[in-house]
Amino acid sequence: MGWLRFASTYTRVLNTRRAPLCASFKREYPMHRVVIVGGGFGGLYTAQALKDLPVDVTLLDRRNFHLFQPLLYQVATGSLSPGEVASPLRSTLRKQRNARVLLAEAVDFDVPGRRVILREGSVEYDTLIVAAGARNFYFGHDEWSAVAPALKSIEDATAIRHKILFAFEAAERETDPEKRRAWLTFVVVGAGATGVELSGALGEIAHDTLRHDFRSIDSRDARILLIDGARVLPPYPLDLAAAAERSLIKLGVRARTGVRVTNVDEHGVDIESANGTERVEARTVLWAAGVRASELGAVLATHVGAQVDKQGRVPVHPDLTLPGHPEIFVIGDLASCPHPDGKPLPGVAPVAMQQGRYAARLIGARLKGGTSPPPFHYHDKGSLAVIGRASAVADFGRLRFHGLTAWLLWLFIHLMYIVEFENRLIVFLRWGIQYLTYSRGARLITGPGDLPGGREESETESVTKS
Repeated sequence: MGWLRFASTYTRVLNTRRAPLCASFKREYPMHRVVIVGGGFGGLYTAQALKDLPVDVTLLDRRNFHLFQPLLYQVATGSLSPGEVASPLRSTLRKQRNARVLLAEAVDFDVPGRRVILREGSVEYDTLIVAAGARNFYFGHDEWSAVAPALKSIEDATAIRHKILFAFEAAERETDPEKRRAWLTFVVVGAGATGVELSGALGEIAHDTLRHDFRSIDSRDARILLIDGARVLPPYPLDLAAAAERSLIKLGVRARTGVRVTNVDEHGVDIESANGTERVEARTVLWAAGVRASELGAVLATHVGAQVDKQGRVPVHPDLTLPGHPEIFVIGDLASCPHPDGKPLPGVAPVAMQQGRYAARLIGARLKGGTSPPPFHYHDKGSLAVIGRASAVADFGRLRFHGLTAWLLWLFIHLMYIVEFENRLIVFLRWGIQYLTYSRGARLITGPGDLPGGREESETESVTKS
């Protein structure tokens, strides 16, 4: 027992003497500070890849969650709820001791002073990684956003869900045939992957989910138009695009390609083709035609003397750093990083994820004083787009296929990339129930909006009037 008391006393004395030495060492040799702007795929994967390095990581985002955007269209069409495609950033990084999360909005940069200027306060950095993502883009017609919501955020998805379900409710009460037809006409502008997935889900809602829910209308009478200036799925090979279009036709979706939208208002769209201008009366117009890099790209470019491209992206070196500023990385949708063929890399999640891991490796090499990794090279693992139930297209270079196999592969890959296991399990169960029952459990009309035939009344107002 005497030896145990001696050992315990010696340990306490030793720790007491070490404490000021450790504190002094940290003051003299502070940890390398890495600040990441943006909690999307690029920012989150960078933070996670830095977990074993001797760095202090600060992740800044104006939202407290990471959004799995590839499944956002399923929130917009009632298949999933918002919480099933989003994960709190603090929860995701809670076991990573060298990382902290700040709910803050970056508005500017002090490049000489190495500070990120926040709406309230600032954060200092030794290495900065800007992964602020992209925003909706209406090609100079921002006023269209009020009547044609795009799909980039949780709020966008719930607004679209409100708009879709509300249209069927309004048609149920409408007695005028022309007005009812306008309510049952849906226009999706943009036939890329998002537009195809959104219009395909609309077709399933009209032909399967709601077919027995109404008494005055037949939901299968819905007219769904997919509009694009080029063709369906422009990045995909022609054979896969043709297969996707055939699947859309089975769902009641009609593709109108080679046309240009010239005006959008609350009653429909004007489109221009080789045959002239045409008016389409539609009370539901959804935007999937394009995105543009975050405004932070232009702010940062101004400070470093760079020029953004026409999509608002910042040109970077092959190692993803800015010219003249090796301490600043730009990754994801915000970066103009050329592919070996000279074209910029696409703004998709795999690019951002790979760039995040690369930036972490380069930071680690610098801290260790070792050889830097070779320039960033994007490994294209292929592309997938889902059209509807048991229908998708897959492009893996020489290997291309469509149908059930592509759909099953799409399900598996998207499940694996969802951040939290709990969400993976919930989404898997939701999909299984939906496949068996054709039901969409999140068909809720939420948020502000007028009721068919008049302004929206609260429950209290209705009771008072009655």
